[in-house]
Amino acid sequence: MVQTGMGWVAGPRLVTATAEAGGLGILAAATMDLGQLRTSVREVKASTERPFGVNLRADAPDAGERIDLLIEEGVKVASFALAPKPDLIKRLQDEGLVVMPSIGARRHAEKVAEWGVDVVLVQGGEGGGHTGPVPTSLLLPQVVDVVDIPVVAAGGYFDGRGLVAALAYGAAGIAMGTRFLLTADAPVPDDVKAAYLDRSVTDTIRTTQVDGVPHRVLRTDLTEKLDRTGSLTSLPRAVSNAARFKALSGRSWRDIISEGRAMRRNQDLSWSQVVMAANTPMLLKAAMVDGRPDLGVMSGGQVLGVIDDLPTVAELLDRIMAEAEATLEHLGA
Repeated sequence: MVQTGMGWVAGPRLVTATAEAGGLGILAAATMDLGQLRTSVREVKASTERPFGVNLRADAPDAGERIDLLIEEGVKVASFALAPKPDLIKRLQDEGLVVMPSIGARRHAEKVAEWGVDVVLVQGGEGGGHTGPVPTSLLLPQVVDVVDIPVVAAGGYFDGRGLVAALAYGAAGIAMGTRFLLTADAPVPDDVKAAYLDRSVTDTIRTTQVDGVPHRVLRTDLTEKLDRTGSLTSLPRAVSNAARFKALSGRSWRDIISEGRAMRRNQDLSWSQVVMAANTPMLLKAAMVDGRPDLGVMSGGQVLGVIDDLPTVAELLDRIMAEAEATLEHLGA
């Protein structure tokens, strides 16, 4: 089982708990500068001897330096939301790292498989954060049928029955974000977790008005207002948030603009969408770190509507395995 790299959530505490429980924890690096990433990697290494991964942006201006860091520190898995190019994949693999990009469409899975990645993580449309329109139950079998590398299924998983279903489709395992967020080990304020637990499966919204690309978040007064907002009002807000993120992260305008150009080129975004992408770090931080969901956004999959507790990660993974074994025994009978 894979714990996904959720910004402001998948820090050393959650990654360590996942690794110690027998899962693969993925450290979220997009909201960290290089120094913070090094400190976080070393904190996880000091807390567990088990393997873990780091989620990177292949189009980040300092992607090369971050990859150097992973190699130097002996990280085992490099995961990507935006797939790295073949030369970067080869460099990582030559140093012994497993490369695992996330995709939301069959054609993207075919492309990264041709490029030589080791594993592909397939997220269906019910998943939280940036996600496509096709549900996992349709996307997963499509991908399994066209690639010959291990496939990890994401989007809508929370228990052992889902694990068995994913295996039946041909997946090698499952990845979860919202379910790991809703554990005692996630460093998210308790009142924010309570806000998640209070929602149903229909209480999310998939909108482009948070950061310019489809993003599944909890339905709140703020997100519904954002979803109704036109570009004339969203662009000034995004510029303001870009300035706030610059001050918080210590990054230069040169780096931010360079990253924006890469996003525009690699993701086929307009300049308006690129600037709006600056909304994401600050709006997520407001809720997930500062505990102000009224001022921020909360990424989350529709699965939040069937989650009603906050176990430790160890308790969660033990329970999922027990449920999976019971499900298989029932099917066998």
